[in-house]
Amino acid sequence: MTSIRIPVLAAADIARVTAAVALLGDNDTESVLAAAVPSLEEDDRAAVARHATFDHVALLIFPETFDGLPEELARHGVEVGAMTPSVVVRERLSSRYAVPTADLTVGILRAPVADRSGRQCALEIFAMVTPPELEHIAEDERRFGRENHIALAVRQPDAVLLRGLRETITAAMRPDGGGYNGYENSTVLYFRDRQHADPDFRRLELISSGRFPSLLATHQRESCSGTELLRLMTGAWATQAIAAAAELRLPDHLATNPDLPGLAAATGADQPSLARLVRYLTALGIVDTSGARHSLTDLGELLRSDTAESMRSLALMYGGPFYRSFAALTEAVRSGEESYAKVFGSHHFAHMAADPALAELFHQSMAASNAVFAGVTRGIDFSAARTVVDVAGGNGELLARILLANPALRGVLMDRPHALAAAESRLAEVADRVTLVPGDFTESVPNTGDVYLLSRVLHDWDDAQCRTILATCARNMPAHAELLVIERLLPESGDSGSLAIPWDIHMLCNTGGRERTESHYRALLADAGFELLDARPLPLDAHVMRARRLDNGAVGRVPEQRDTV
Repeated sequence: MTSIRIPVLAAADIARVTAAVALLGDNDTESVLAAAVPSLEEDDRAAVARHATFDHVALLIFPETFDGLPEELARHGVEVGAMTPSVVVRERLSSRYAVPTADLTVGILRAPVADRSGRQCALEIFAMVTPPELEHIAEDERRFGRENHIALAVRQPDAVLLRGLRETITAAMRPDGGGYNGYENSTVLYFRDRQHADPDFRRLELISSGRFPSLLATHQRESCSGTELLRLMTGAWATQAIAAAAELRLPDHLATNPDLPGLAAATGADQPSLARLVRYLTALGIVDTSGARHSLTDLGELLRSDTAESMRSLALMYGGPFYRSFAALTEAVRSGEESYAKVFGSHHFAHMAADPALAELFHQSMAASNAVFAGVTRGIDFSAARTVVDVAGGNGELLARILLANPALRGVLMDRPHALAAAESRLAEVADRVTLVPGDFTESVPNTGDVYLLSRVLHDWDDAQCRTILATCARNMPAHAELLVIERLLPESGDSGSLAIPWDIHMLCNTGGRERTESHYRALLADAGFELLDARPLPLDAHVMRARRLDNGAVGRVPEQRDTV
């Protein structure tokens, strides 16, 4: 009598094993990297390939028993070796499905398979014993393939190298767990791209022999999406901690009071509470703490009030009036109207103009982004110009820098009267070459310039007002003159790290304006009769855009741009 053999594997798992074998045979290190992390720059992918090699493709299958599993796989052309226990996958499944690890039996089987170049790789099969009461895990995992991955093996186990590889891959894929396998003395780091178009390449494993507990702890902590979200949600706390440090002048006092008793006395703060603030500032990278002594980091130095590049005033603005207006962001999103006016009763500029102390703080905070202006004076050649007109130039910081860098140049600063009053001290060194002109840029601008500046002006306004401002400039500028527009540019696509993205929300809340892409500015300029010639990057994610009137007639000489240093 012939016995009936009950299959060890479901048909769905057999099909997945066959597909994994094909995936191995169709790829090598270079193609796997290109497919899994296409957003990495080519040089970065090449660097990863120099230090890590395509090692295996893995999947998770669900036999009812391990008995007869190797023979079943062999019938489908997959010859596996001895099984070893799986620590990492068992713990992940236990956490994901709230099942005690003692109730899960997970093993690893490996089969040699050549990649497309003929180099020996492996098919790594995780197998979980799946009685009926765990079938829900099998169904869910087959559907989403959470443990399926491709793997790269690090050629030389080295903590610095592994950290560098991890950081490079993390730029394109988010950490997705990992662990140390004591049976094999190997550290594994997983990465995932949930938005990847091809499910086969959504998960990547970086495997290295050796144990790296500190690196693994960092990777596991960053793998928890809840931790990441909590860190994002506490961003407001960081803003207030930095603002509190600025208000207390803590960075100024640290130079002569490195210990807490002296610092508390100098700032007039409660010592235990100050200790807690200093600990947070240390975590934020503002303060360096060594034993009982504290000092400023390079970041912290920017919060001192006595440095040329001080950003203290910016910290006070972001932790003060702008912080209050951001609390009404939801209403701004609902209505499309700035929240600043709703919180303070009048538009940003009108409110500050009515409060001299606040207006002065605002002008100081604008000057705190002086690094942008340094890029302008280095990157633009003003030698062919005679007069530069700074339209709505605030306290004159940019114009002063340009005139100091170009002794033969004259300048015109146009703004509202209270702004011109604030600019007099900044322009004192070049006062003999500057004319202050009160005015409204929606009505007219001086007609005597060779170069016109609109620095961080257009982002304060909606498109209609921008067209009015640009049209006024076009109407009054001489035919040969050039317009320089300085703004942050939203990325046309990708580059989620651009400062223009959060600043766009800042403009929504506080001015009713917006940040824009280069193509958006190109269209606004064209509507007003300008041609955008080029856009060059500046520090702090800003750009300088050069434009000329379409009807310039090539009259006179205009300044040419040289490469930035």
